[in-house]
Amino acid sequence: MSDRIEFILNGRPVVAAGISPAMTLLDWLRAEARLTGTKEGCAEGDCGACTVVLEQAAAPGRITCAPANACLVMMGQVHGQAVRTVEGLRGPGGAPHPVQQVLSEGDGTQCGYCTPGIVMSLYAFATGGEPADPALMHDALAGNLCRCTGYRPIVEAMTAMTAVAQQPVVPDGGPAYAHAVLGTSQATFEGGATRFDAPASLDALLALRRDFPGAWLLAGGTDLGLRVSHDRDVPDHVVHVVHVPELQVVSLERGRLRVGAAVTYARLLQYLDPALAPVSAMIRRLGSRQIRALGTLGGNVGNASPIGDTLPVLLALDAVIHLRSAARGQRIVGVDDFFLGYRRTALASDEIIEAIDMKIPDAGDVFHVDKVSKRRDQDISAVLGAYWLRIENGTVRTARLAFGGMAATPARARGAEAALVGQRWTAASVERAATALAGDFQPLDDWRGSAAYRLCVAGNLLRRLHLRTTQPHAVIEVDQL
Repeated sequence: MSDRIEFILNGRPVVAAGISPAMTLLDWLRAEARLTGTKEGCAEGDCGACTVVLEQAAAPGRITCAPANACLVMMGQVHGQAVRTVEGLRGPGGAPHPVQQVLSEGDGTQCGYCTPGIVMSLYAFATGGEPADPALMHDALAGNLCRCTGYRPIVEAMTAMTAVAQQPVVPDGGPAYAHAVLGTSQATFEGGATRFDAPASLDALLALRRDFPGAWLLAGGTDLGLRVSHDRDVPDHVVHVVHVPELQVVSLERGRLRVGAAVTYARLLQYLDPALAPVSAMIRRLGSRQIRALGTLGGNVGNASPIGDTLPVLLALDAVIHLRSAARGQRIVGVDDFFLGYRRTALASDEIIEAIDMKIPDAGDVFHVDKVSKRRDQDISAVLGAYWLRIENGTVRTARLAFGGMAATPARARGAEAALVGQRWTAASVERAATALAGDFQPLDDWRGSAAYRLCVAGNLLRRLHLRTTQPHAVIEVDQL
């Protein structure tokens, strides 16, 4: 065991020693490194004030940058990684970095509290060389909240960055530093009251899961990390799974998509279009780029939240969950049988989720995902619906309808499915299915919506699906008005 967490910070190797590996990167930056440009706003991964950038070597002289919320990252997670904060941005000769320059010249800051996080999001956007497309720019800024003013001058600064983005924007110190990042190998850290294991092989992970069934299994930490950042829980033991190669595999073959449990949403998006484009659109609303750089499909499944946005999608797509343990090897469980109750699953105490395997609808099938929330981007769903129907000659042959936010677990609407199968795909049959939802679900009342509201919304989503398929030019989205 060691208490030395080694990583690259702003282009230079650093060692964080004598700290808890469960300490957040945000707390370490501000309290230990005294890099106070990174701010704490919400401590929940919503506001973006604590945005830093995780850098990786790409082609020689180039790096890839992913924005991340420092409040959700534990120090054990950054071992062997490269982190850049706003203090690490420099232009030629120590001048402000081009990102900082365009934001300043364009009056893109007021009180300044949120500005360091916005600067880092712009830096990540610029290094990616993305065009000044309004949709892309708003997507890049969706994880950064500014309460002083609108985003017009900020977006204008991003537009000005397109010229800079075609040039190297690596800070002073040279791009070669990215190739000196410490290699990630199996490591164990202990500090304070926490032990932190980062296995680098499947066998090592399974042995840890067998020997320490009560340890937290941590992937990106965008859900579990809130227990540390917001609730200030101190875990006894954390097992970080992202360095296990088998959990990073993605394959697309024979009409199925298999996704390793530790594959991030950002990487998953590359495999979803065009066959699963509705899932792409949902994931872009599920979380900001900061969240997508860390969050994983396996984590969403393992945490089993009743409002986990990917879970109804997996139910609709007839997914299977690949589980593995040291004692029994691989076990495959259908997603219909995986969720047992509120945050309870079929995962045994010595098992890990290895992969999720889902079907891809045929080109002529009806497949769609709808998310209803108080705020369009980066918000918890009140209701999320996912639907896969096969309609032949106007008759519904198969139907899988799944909803989140309607029960203690994400669940299929089996009564509504039965009301559709074998029937003509008409407004009347859809109305019968919408009525059947009251027998499928007894939603709870909470601050996101009443039970009556949720049932009404779920029924309206089915009605909208019918309009979507039969009247393709109908205005059915608020942003189409």
